[in-house]
Amino acid sequence: MPLAQGGGLFKLTIKDGKWSSVEAQEEIVVSDRHVPISKLNFEELRTAREIDLQGRVLLPGFVDVHMHLDKAYSLAHVRNRSGTLLEAIENYRSISPTFSKESIRERIVKAALRAASFGSLTLRSHLDVPLHLDREVALRTVEAALEAREIVKDFVDIQYFPMYFYDPAQQLGLTEFAEETLRMGIDGIGGAPHLAPDPEAGIRWALQLATSFDLPIDLHSDESDDPDVKTIDLYCDQILNHNYAGRATAGHLCSLSAMAQQEADRLIAKMAEAGIGVVTLPAVNLYLQGRGDQGNVRRGLTRVKELMKAGVPVAAASDNIQDPFHPFGRGDMLQMGLMTAYAAHLAREEDIVTVLRMLTHLPATIAGIPEYGVAAGNPAGFVVLDAESGEELFQELPATRWVYNKTRWIYASELKRQWMDPLSNTAAASLGSSALL
Repeated sequence: MPLAQGGGLFKLTIKDGKWSSVEAQEEIVVSDRHVPISKLNFEELRTAREIDLQGRVLLPGFVDVHMHLDKAYSLAHVRNRSGTLLEAIENYRSISPTFSKESIRERIVKAALRAASFGSLTLRSHLDVPLHLDREVALRTVEAALEAREIVKDFVDIQYFPMYFYDPAQQLGLTEFAEETLRMGIDGIGGAPHLAPDPEAGIRWALQLATSFDLPIDLHSDESDDPDVKTIDLYCDQILNHNYAGRATAGHLCSLSAMAQQEADRLIAKMAEAGIGVVTLPAVNLYLQGRGDQGNVRRGLTRVKELMKAGVPVAAASDNIQDPFHPFGRGDMLQMGLMTAYAAHLAREEDIVTVLRMLTHLPATIAGIPEYGVAAGNPAGFVVLDAESGEELFQELPATRWVYNKTRWIYASELKRQWMDPLSNTAAASLGSSALL
């Protein structure tokens, strides 16, 4: 079911790591040469010439366009008792100097490979670089991230956007540090200007840095319940001033959901004019936001439907994984899609393709991935899921995945279930296995 073609049955052919043909079929065609994918073990899958997917869903590799790989799996070391964003920031910053480069690198590798096992083939990770607290700690994270990317490069691609914290009193040191990291191989400019002492100056600095290096920019924007927090207004001004449409992204936009309708409409129209991409983070914002509310609790999810209606591309992403900002998660984009469908009221049958596009084509556009999707000539990076329709994907959240990237199968899982015989006391345990290939 290639998403771009609207679903259906297809015969797909790969040559030299690219789709050489995508042919629609009226019905499942079975040949003696076709081996059902469910019957192949890991070694057989590697060498099989023709595989019968048995009507299963095939999607282009998921694109998780907003993550924090350096923080992933740090929950055992740092907690968040209040569940608020500010405590999460404070607690993580207080312990981050104790993390060695090796431990940061190991967490990034673990999180990246786990995401790849669920079908994500491109990740964009924001990095915590608290230069204003400690230069060595900030550089340690960048070095660990670049080393981790090299380790996993045959399985998954990673883009890095450090969260540069702008302080006018330290601008010179920050600029020197940022330029050094960009020369090291960092992919774009990140930050959270709504948390900075001078948000407007911070946004202006970030855009100047982005344009001078000809790199994209991706800012955490207005992750707050306060409707008066609207740095997105200033961000759009700078995007328009620098003619940066299509190369700027805003994540979160929680306060947009708390604003009066007229003001929200004005800002959404401005975002559409500026050509900005938006990323909603349903899991983390549902967890962090509204902590001070009683009764009608604000949940922080941005205005997904209204943004889309205005022509703003909106992607969904994982954000944080098992850290003080979010104690759950595993880097499974299908899980994020289900949460988006719930939280944004996108559960009608006709909404399913919209949600799937928020996990694939829309974040691919935001991430600037060329030649993406199941089409002749494009790289063949994809995930096969154990379901027969898009709707079934979210109904069942199938555990079984087969993932192909960079000319080969990189991951396969199989799940065998054996039920207790109702006429005897004999029972067999469920067996599961998986492997990176």
